[in-house]
Amino acid sequence: MRGRLDSIDLAILRELQADGSITNVELARRVGLSAPPCLRRVRALEDAGIIKGYRALVDPAALGFEVVYFAMVQLASQKQSDLVAFQDEMRHWPSVRECWTLSGDIDFILKCVAPSLSAFQAFVAAMTELPNVRNVRTALTLDLVKDEALVPIEQIEGAPSERL
Repeated sequence: MRGRLDSIDLAILRELQADGSITNVELARRVGLSAPPCLRRVRALEDAGIIKGYRALVDPAALGFEVVYFAMVQLASQKQSDLVAFQDEMRHWPSVRECWTLSGDIDFILKCVAPSLSAFQAFVAAMTELPNVRNVRTALTLDLVKDEALVPIEQIEGAPSERL
């Protein structure tokens, strides 16, 4: 459907990425449509799988998760069954908020949260005990510099950009 997206569809996506809780009436006003056609376009974007869902951005520290960290995991074997087994395991760990497969030396990078340094240490100990895990390297975050939605809509719109 990407080839069929027009400037209004892209504007809808930009606005929803910025604020997924915006009302349809306000969204329609911002993109220059009346409410019914705006809602039809949103539903079409959802049906096409371009809009995958909506969620609230919650401050982890406000809920007691003071430690945010990344874990880089190298497996001993990269057989498909071993990769799938690790992925399935990560889906069940609540502290793992994102899990990405990578190319190169590292097989997975995990974005995780913990309520304390001791919980972080327990995570690392448990992770290193998993079958097929060869190496776990971690990095504690210090400060969030930028947190944007994954898709840079402005680059799709064809606006010239000096920066990548």
